[in-house]
Amino acid sequence: MNPNQPTYSVDYLNQIAPQTPKKSGLSRLQFIIVAVVGAVVLLTVIISAVLTSSYNVEPAKQLAARLQSTEVIVGNAQSKLKSSQLRTLNSNLKIYLTNTNRDIATPLLQEGINVAKLDKKLVASEAGTDITNKLEDARLNAVYDRTYAREIAYQLDTIVTLMRQVNNSTNNQSLKAFLDSAYTNLEPTQKQFAQFNAANG
Repeated sequence: MNPNQPTYSVDYLNQIAPQTPKKSGLSRLQFIIVAVVGAVVLLTVIISAVLTSSYNVEPAKQLAARLQSTEVIVGNAQSKLKSSQLRTLNSNLKIYLTNTNRDIATPLLQEGINVAKLDKKLVASEAGTDITNKLEDARLNAVYDRTYAREIAYQLDTIVTLMRQVNNSTNNQSLKAFLDSAYTNLEPTQKQFAQFNAANG
């Protein structure tokens, strides 16, 4: 060893030695795995949302259109009814339908359904033309009350069935709560129309 050569401590040598950069974050393989898993999860969520909404939306639209057309039929019938019992029952139904058509708009909007902008073909198919024609024939043949009670009892039964179908298929909690209350309140009226028809048939 050369006595003239300076001696350095190990600590000093460690301090001046180039530092190797520490690896941080994900390796390339880990990044690819995370990206693939993320893409699969996102695709699953999108497919699930599309399948759920396409399953729910058509019956809900049909229900909205049927409620609207039924309100019109009920309103037009009021002045043609002879029975005071049936007029009272019909007046209560008109109030129910007016309130239901107003109140269902908000939960249906959460499903992407604007009740003021329903498809024209759907509205036409749910317009109740068959009922209106039967009622006009019944009026001309002086059997309006009995025919009206029968036709409305059937119409309300289809509405209750649609409400249940939409309720069972949607995950929208506010729509479920609304429909549960709506068909619970409608069922007794439907039975009263059916009983009137049976008693006067």
